Amino acid sequence: MRMSVLDVGSNTVRLVVADTRNGVPLPAHTAKWKLRLAEKAEPGGVIPEESVRQLVKAVASADETAQRWGAGEPLAFATAVVRAAPNRLDVLRTVRDETGVRLCTLPGEVEAELTFLGARRWMGWRAGALVLFDIGGGSLEVAFGRGRLPDFAASLPLGAGRLTREFLGGQDPPSEEDLRALRRRVRHQLRDVAARLRWEGPHVGVATSRTFEQLARLCGAPPGRRGVFVARQLSRGDLRACLPRLAALPAAERAMLPGVSAPRALQSLAGAVVGHTAMKLTGIETLTICPWAIREGVLLRCVEDGASWWAETTQERGEAVPVGPTPLRIATPEA
Repeated sequence: MRMSVLDVGSNTVRLVVADTRNGVPLPAHTAKWKLRLAEKAEPGGVIPEESVRQLVKAVASADETAQRWGAGEPLAFATAVVRAAPNRLDVLRTVRDETGVRLCTLPGEVEAELTFLGARRWMGWRAGALVLFDIGGGSLEVAFGRGRLPDFAASLPLGAGRLTREFLGGQDPPSEEDLRALRRRVRHQLRDVAARLRWEGPHVGVATSRTFEQLARLCGAPPGRRGVFVARQLSRGDLRACLPRLAALPAAERAMLPGVSAPRALQSLAGAVVGHTAMKLTGIETLTICPWAIREGVLLRCVEDGASWWAETTQERGEAVPVGPTPLRIATPEA
């Protein structure tokens, strides 16, 4: 059996076609389309018409690709950039009408829960109490738990792209004053969540997302070409040592550092500040980089709870649907 999942993120639209016959989502094909929706958003977060047209083309192409690979219509969702847009429902409706794909948005807490499920399955039960961090373009997802789904999940407005636009857009490299303001915001937003995590005392810290992968590579982790089964970790001390260098370099020179891609070079500093602050405030010394995240979590949820799970949740319009400790509220376009 094949299934596919489509993730509309702040920078990239990603499709994963997976074989799920044995209960494990093994990738058969992947594709991506770089749209940079967050960069093109208008003041107030409105997604402009041109970007919506590009999104429609990308979703249509992804749907065609999934069908060609025998996976059927993708399980399609959009993250923070669409979720926070004032014209969110118009975007979802346009995509549905033009492509037939039922794109939805998930609350940040639910994204954290599904990402936690992917990380739990990858790490296994012996990891024990697990804390998860996922830095996206628009938000930071945090989850903690001892079981299959987290006991605690939160979504904070600490995405690397969002913070770069709010605090580090004036100078390149940024001024010390701007950097201090960024650190204050991150500490303030993380204060309550960090206190909860310190009280819980997790055994293992796990990080997902391209931001953490690139930070780990910058700090000496093996490159991605060595495969997903090579162990990769990120230590707080190593990340702290990299911060001054990132802060001193303009984005063009950061892109020359190991692991820092040119498209993400500008927001790499904000991502590093968020990552280091999260580790410091929670007392975590080392994070394990996990290759499974929200896309795998969506596939696993459908495999383990039945394919009807996704259909049932996406049919809801603001109705509470249980996913775990946090109610699931799906935003879908009006009929």
